[in-house]
Amino acid sequence: MGKYTTEVQELLEYIGGKENIATVSHCATRLRFVLKDNKKADMEKVEAIKIVKGSFTQAGQFQIIIGNEVSTFYNELIAQANLDKASKEEAKVAARQNLTLLQRVISHLGEIFSPLIPAIVVGGLILGFRNVIGDINMMNGGTQTLTQVSQFWAGVHHFLWLIGEAIFFFLPVGITWSISKKMGTTQILGIVLGITLVSPQLLNAYAVAGGEIPPVWDFGFAQVNMIGYQAQVIPAILAGFLLANLELKIRDYVPSYVSMIVVPFLSLVPTVIVAHVVLGPIGWVLGAAISNFVYSGLTSAFGWLFAAVFGFFYAPLVITGLHHMTNAIDLQLMSEFGGTNLWPMIALSNIAQGSAVLAMIYLNKENEEEKQVSIPAAISCFLGVTEPAMFGINLKYVYPFLAAMIGSSLAGVFSVATGVMANSIGVGGLPGILSIQPAYMISFAISMLIALAVPFAVTVFFNKRNLTFSKDKKKQAA
Repeated sequence: MGKYTTEVQELLEYIGGKENIATVSHCATRLRFVLKDNKKADMEKVEAIKIVKGSFTQAGQFQIIIGNEVSTFYNELIAQANLDKASKEEAKVAARQNLTLLQRVISHLGEIFSPLIPAIVVGGLILGFRNVIGDINMMNGGTQTLTQVSQFWAGVHHFLWLIGEAIFFFLPVGITWSISKKMGTTQILGIVLGITLVSPQLLNAYAVAGGEIPPVWDFGFAQVNMIGYQAQVIPAILAGFLLANLELKIRDYVPSYVSMIVVPFLSLVPTVIVAHVVLGPIGWVLGAAISNFVYSGLTSAFGWLFAAVFGFFYAPLVITGLHHMTNAIDLQLMSEFGGTNLWPMIALSNIAQGSAVLAMIYLNKENEEEKQVSIPAAISCFLGVTEPAMFGINLKYVYPFLAAMIGSSLAGVFSVATGVMANSIGVGGLPGILSIQPAYMISFAISMLIALAVPFAVTVFFNKRNLTFSKDKKKQAA
C-alpha cells in the first residue's frame, strides 16, 4: 500500500470515478483535473479528505490543493487509477474546451504574463530599493538622500537601473518570446520580433509621448515613422500573436525540406512590417485609451467609488482568473504615467486576505490541525501568494473571505483618496510598500493598517455574532 492509498481511493470516488477524468496534472501544490463532467464532483466531500487543503475551479480545471506532498500523491493517483500522466500544458489545452471565448482570452493572457512575473517582481523590488536610497531624504536631518552623501550608494543606484531598464523598457521582448513559447512556434523569432519593437535606432516611446518628431523610413511612395514601443504591452501582444499564427499557417503549406529557410523569412519579415505600419500605432492608441480610462477613473471625483468596487471585487476576480488582465493594465499605466495607482490596491487585497486568516488563527487557536494549514497560508499571503489563504481557509469558511473583501475595499478607497502611486508592480503583500513612490509611502502604510485591522475585526465580529454564512456548523470556529 502507498502512503495515500485511502485518500486516493476517496478522491477518485468523490470526483465521479476515474472514468470522469479527462486529464490530470500537478504543479507545486495542486492537482489539476480536467473532468468530463464537473457536476459529478462532490466538492464538500473532496475538501473533507484529510490531506486536502481546499479546492476550486479555475480556467476549466478542477484544482485541489494538496501542499508539498502533491507529487507523491499524484504518482499514487496515477498508479491506482491507471491513468496517463499529462503535462500542465496538455491539461490547459483540454481545459479550454470547457471555456467561453472571454475565458479563453483571459486564459491566454494569464499564460503570457505568468512566465514574466518573476522578472517583473524583481524589477519592482529594484525600483523600490532605488526609491529608498535615491528619493527619500533620510540623511543629515532629513535634508539629503543616501545617494547624495555616499558615492558607493550613488553607484549602486546608477548600476541597478541597468536591470530595471532591461526588465521594463524591453518588456516587449519578453512578451513576444512568451507568446511564441506558448503557441509552440520558434522562440528566437519571437525574441527578434520583440527587439525590432525596441531597437535603439527607433525613437524612444517616451520621447514620442513628450512631443519629439520621429525619423522615418522613406520608401519613396510612403513613409513609416520609426517609433519604438518600449514598455508597451498591447503592440507587443498583437505583433506576437500575428507572428505565431502566421508561422503556424505557413508551416502547413511549406514542404519540410525548405521550411527552415522559408518559414522564418515569410513569418518574421511581414510581421515586422505590419507591426510598425499597423499594429504598433493601433496598439499604442488602445493602450493609451485603457490606461487613460483607468487613471482618469481613479483620479476623478468618483475615484473613491472606483476604488471601493475594485478593492471589493479583486479577490473574486482571482478566483475567476480575470485578475490576469490587471498585469497588462498596470504595465500600460507605468508606461503612460510613470507609475500605477491600480497595483497598490492589489497589494492591499492580498494583505486583507492574510489578515482574515490571522483572525481565523486567533479564533481556532486551540485547533492544532487547523493551524498547520492556516499559519503557513497567512505567511505566504503576506508575502504576496494568496492561493493557500484564499482557497485553503477563507473560501472554506466564506465569512473571512467576505471580511477581507470589505477591508480591501476600505483600504483601496483610502489609497486612491490620498493619491498613492507605485513605481511598478512589486511583491503583492507587505513588502509591496517598497514599490510605492516615496511621497506616498506614509499614506500606503496607513492603507496597509486598514487592510490589516478591518478584515481581522470583521472576521471576529462575524464569528461572534454567528454571521458565518456556512451550512456546516462543524466548520465554525470556536
